[in-house]
Amino acid sequence: MDKSKQVLLGALMLFYGSASVYAQKLWTLKECIDYAMENNIQLKQNKIANEQNREDVKQAKSALFPSLSFSTNQNVSYRPYSLTTVNLTNGTMTSSESLVSYNGSYGLNANWTVWDGGATQKNLKKSKITEQTSALAVEETANSIQEQIAQLYVQILYENEAVAVNEQIVEASIMQRDRAKEMVKVGSLAKVDLAQLEAQVTQDQYSLVNAQSQLANYKLQLKQLLEIHGAESFEVAVPEVADEKVLSPIPDEQSVYASALNSRPEIESSKLGIESSKMDLSIAKAGYMPTISLSAGIGSSNASGMNSAFGTQLKNNWSNSLGLTLSVPIFDQRRNKTNVQKAKLSLQSSEIALVDAQKKLYSSVEKYWLDATTAQQQYVYAKANVESMQQSYDLVSEQFRLGLKNIVELTTGKNNLLSAQQQYLQCKYTALLNIALLNFYGGNELDL
Repeated sequence: MDKSKQVLLGALMLFYGSASVYAQKLWTLKECIDYAMENNIQLKQNKIANEQNREDVKQAKSALFPSLSFSTNQNVSYRPYSLTTVNLTNGTMTSSESLVSYNGSYGLNANWTVWDGGATQKNLKKSKITEQTSALAVEETANSIQEQIAQLYVQILYENEAVAVNEQIVEASIMQRDRAKEMVKVGSLAKVDLAQLEAQVTQDQYSLVNAQSQLANYKLQLKQLLEIHGAESFEVAVPEVADEKVLSPIPDEQSVYASALNSRPEIESSKLGIESSKMDLSIAKAGYMPTISLSAGIGSSNASGMNSAFGTQLKNNWSNSLGLTLSVPIFDQRRNKTNVQKAKLSLQSSEIALVDAQKKLYSSVEKYWLDATTAQQQYVYAKANVESMQQSYDLVSEQFRLGLKNIVELTTGKNNLLSAQQQYLQCKYTALLNIALLNFYGGNELDL
């Protein structure tokens, strides 16, 4: 094999090897969160909005300083029939003026609002509050995405175990059906009972397919949330969840709420909403105050047809100006009063919004704490119930093989076992998720 073929083969092996590695990658919860923080579209849009608000702050700062502008005006005139007749003693002589003439002016002007009732300063403060609020919106979106990822991730773990349980049930149903076929051959079981077992196998296989479909659906949702596109397989890492993890101490409800009040962005954003409304009220009241402005300018001009040179004209026509403007509102068709009243109502609304955000936060913490506590209490009994139902089903299955139990008792025992296993998994992952969310609301990283 020549060198070029060796290189090509090596490149192909590297490509497919890399693709295989990616396809076999097992995503942990932390990896999912880190990836989403970098690639989620909604989060990117919120970050751009925050950058735009930063630019608004810079613009608001510039309003504190004078504005400066340069202007020039250039005019050209064309007079095709402009002739001048001069009478002389020796006769008449006709001479023509220049057909084209021009003139220009040049000016440098400055304007500065010295006092407007503090509206400019208040607008600057409001711009800063808006920028802070948009930054908190980024944090709020990030928190929401993390919670969604955790919920989907735990749901995948649940469905993964549910698929395994259903696979065991299908396997057991097939074994029972095969035993029943042998029993029918020797005449110890009626064909109608065999038919029921055949139907049960079909039903259990349907339940397995449904569980697999649910698992695939949750994987797809998580994949889409992470903004991962393409046909590559997506698999999550399945951690070992010991009893100690499920039964770990539940954070104190009041402590979590107290920490959340000081750290959650939605609460801080509501507080800033009140500050923003106060700024709006101050800006509205500033409308009653007089406005003082300063203006200054320098300029000159030139024109054709003059005996003076261009530079001389600019010097001779040079002018300086300085002006002071005082504007006092007298009657504005109730505009200022309406703005003030609306600002007061907006402030009241912002205060109510803060109370509402606090109540919603407490409700979330309270629900997570209650769900975690209930799931932990149920988990111990659910685990013992699975063990009991497993023993009962094994006994009934053996007695059915010996002809001591009928098909109804066998089916009932299997359904009871399946129900107990589902309850066990539900308690397990409900406790795991809600403990993680309580720790997250308490200011810790989201982790299982």
